[in-house]
Amino acid sequence: MGSPAKKAPSGPFADKPYREALRVAVKRPLNDDAKGKTKLDRIAAALVQQACDGDVPAIKEIGDRLDGKVPQAVMGEGGGPVALAVSWLPPQ
Repeated sequence: MGSPAKKAPSGPFADKPYREALRVAVKRPLNDDAKGKTKLDRIAAALVQQACDGDVPAIKEIGDRLDGKVPQAVMGEGGGPVALAVSWLPPQ
């Protein structure tokens, strides 16, 4: 009959092509040429090159893409804990 259905990618990186392109670009030798590469590969390589040249926003972008952004703390008034009030309603 036909070929078996291809299994969809799964796991934490299944729908993250930019992350994967960055991971590949970071590992690519500096003298690698761009023949046969996609535009996304070129964009990722340019970002990695900017980071290698000391561009702090590029370094931050790569860190955010590879490790995830640092979560922002949620604080209440005056920097204290968040107050939460819960009210139970009688059944109707």
